[in-house]
Amino acid sequence: MLQTTKRPDSPVSIIGAGIAGAWQALLFAQAGHAVTLHERGDADMTDATSHWAGGMLAPYCEAEVSEPIISRLGLRSLDIWRRELPDTPFNGSLVVAHPRERSDFERFARMTEGHRRLDAAGLAELEPSLEGRFRDALFFPTEGHVEPRRVLPKLHERIRAAGGTIKFESDVAAAELAKLDPDGIVIDCRGLSARDEQPELRGVKGEMILIETAEVQLARPVRLIHPRWPLYVIPREDNLFMLGATSIEAEDTGVSVRSALELLGAAYAVHPAFGEARIVEFGSGLRPAFPDNLPRIGIRDGTISVNGLYRHGFLIAPVLAELTLSFVERGQIDNEVMQCA
Repeated sequence: MLQTTKRPDSPVSIIGAGIAGAWQALLFAQAGHAVTLHERGDADMTDATSHWAGGMLAPYCEAEVSEPIISRLGLRSLDIWRRELPDTPFNGSLVVAHPRERSDFERFARMTEGHRRLDAAGLAELEPSLEGRFRDALFFPTEGHVEPRRVLPKLHERIRAAGGTIKFESDVAAAELAKLDPDGIVIDCRGLSARDEQPELRGVKGEMILIETAEVQLARPVRLIHPRWPLYVIPREDNLFMLGATSIEAEDTGVSVRSALELLGAAYAVHPAFGEARIVEFGSGLRPAFPDNLPRIGIRDGTISVNGLYRHGFLIAPVLAELTLSFVERGQIDNEVMQCA
């Protein structure tokens, strides 16, 4: 295993500067390792999956559709987000539904914890823009959200401040780095590009629409329960809102007409003012997923692979970095996540 062949203070090369690689680089650099982060794209990161992510930090809400391990990892990640980026918004998240989806709303309530019910008055007090829109809501007060396109550069700055080096437009292979520095550790965070080493990975398309309106103000993400087109509306700066929630077993890019109509229609169902909003951007990202949709840290000789974050990248990336660091420095293994070969 790795700890028998590598020093705990070995230099670390990380491939992929998206959310998974950025957190790995930050925690290893802070621990005193000589860290180099390689990214094949440029500093704008527009080709990265992270660029198209929602950025929700919602381990309780995710329990409705995810395995318990996601909630466990996510709850620990919230602590790391608070510690490393204390300005991260932790305003909670809301789940709402119209009367015809009442049974699905109650199912969501049963499948999750960490929430309290709000009546119409309580919802209006929390989010005045939603006054009169829904008769009640589920409020998850400890959850948060980040804006990926703003927080990723912050993480990159923190890496440099901790002594790490970031090399953009650096398309390198793990084997190449291992040869260049036989005493070093390589951490592969390439997402779908790692299928040359992990052919079981698949891409799951997540589509998003960015809209702009000053007619609605929200302080936290709002999830609309619907059996056919569930939606989340995530507030961003400058009167922008991200609409998302599609999860499509396809690896093409772009947003289909059907998805666009459903996302925009669902947003209108949350608040009619969204019908007058300006469409700023359509886009999609391919989330890397293993067949079980669970994350995996693979360990083989001097190479560690971190992949399969699926739709939970921003939620669980910090704790995966913590687990990797604990393994390298102390030999600790999380049996639910790690595979040693």
